[in-house]
Amino acid sequence: MQRRRFLTGVTATTGALLAGCAGGASESGDGNGSDRTTGSTTGTTTGGSTTDANSGGNGAYSVSMAPMGEVTFESVPQTWVANNGSWADMGAALGVEPPKALWLPERYHTQYYDGIPGISVDTSKMTTLFGDGGSVSKETYYQLDGDVHVQDPTFLLNRAKNWKRADIDEITTNVAPFVGNTGFSRGYSWHENYRYYSLYDAFGKLAKVFKREQRYNAFSKLHDGFQSQLSNIVPSKSERPAVAILWAGGNQPEKFSPYLIGKGTSFKQWRDLEVRDALAETDVENFHASRAEIDYETLLEIDPEMLLLRGHEDQTATKFQGTVVQFLRDHDIASDLTAVKNGDVYRGGPLYQGPITNLVLTERAAKQVYGVSKELFDRKRVADIVAGKFSQ
Repeated sequence: MQRRRFLTGVTATTGALLAGCAGGASESGDGNGSDRTTGSTTGTTTGGSTTDANSGGNGAYSVSMAPMGEVTFESVPQTWVANNGSWADMGAALGVEPPKALWLPERYHTQYYDGIPGISVDTSKMTTLFGDGGSVSKETYYQLDGDVHVQDPTFLLNRAKNWKRADIDEITTNVAPFVGNTGFSRGYSWHENYRYYSLYDAFGKLAKVFKREQRYNAFSKLHDGFQSQLSNIVPSKSERPAVAILWAGGNQPEKFSPYLIGKGTSFKQWRDLEVRDALAETDVENFHASRAEIDYETLLEIDPEMLLLRGHEDQTATKFQGTVVQFLRDHDIASDLTAVKNGDVYRGGPLYQGPITNLVLTERAAKQVYGVSKELFDRKRVADIVAGKFSQ
């Protein structure tokens, strides 16, 4: 197979970049981690265009993202493979076709689009990349034949048991380049020596890949206004609840994986709402760093004011209350937890979120922890931006 015609070069060698060492495009440091970006919109377009208006024409262009560095395209990618629902949601926000494959499509929770007119994504035909026993099929990449792989190659090397650096080189040469970064968690030791990106930093990079910068700018402006609303909602520190975010597998969980609130994008709504992290005040280790688990006895010692349980985003709030929460109420130890007694057990959000899902999840979280009842963002405005309508 010939090398993709849209790829004209990657500026640094893959081996050095994927080693995670300093230098080249292996950008160290993560800035301030802020998602408070400033954007403006200019001009108008209609949905279905290949690129946004005034996005730089049809010539070759480059996008730089750690750890791969600068990748040059001769034309805009039409098909793509993404690592997770964070990138897939960014693609939805940019109005491009959904990715052909994800690491685990079932963790891309497209029901968050249900309240937004004209936006829906079908994941049923997406290919699952992560296979049995932790392997990932290299042949799948040939079969998918995507124009770009929006995946962090270092994530692939560390999470897929059967991949080597030579495999990244081979797929880059024979199929398409990799341009992606892992941002949902900052607890992985293999990500210590190259740059992290905030949700909107990464979103801006993807907008450049697909030449949809105007949509990015419009979302950024919407996000600024949304953040201003949140600053009026968050109470004084003494009134903010101490929460525990835990992965609770199944409807009758007996052990939990603890997630300390960090700078990763999966915690963005909780950082923006400035909740207190009950686990951070203990010696409980973060799951991403240690694969730690805790039991009910440990949880009772911590006794957080609110329990935010991950792993149940495929359930409605009603079903979650009737299964997981009811199990906790009936449990000998869990029933003594303050959060269970007070009815403050909620779904804790997914691992992956992009610009649209973040708006939905943050609004939901504000209702959960602060009792906010009003809508915090304009769903019609979101739909318009996705469709390429930027006029006010």
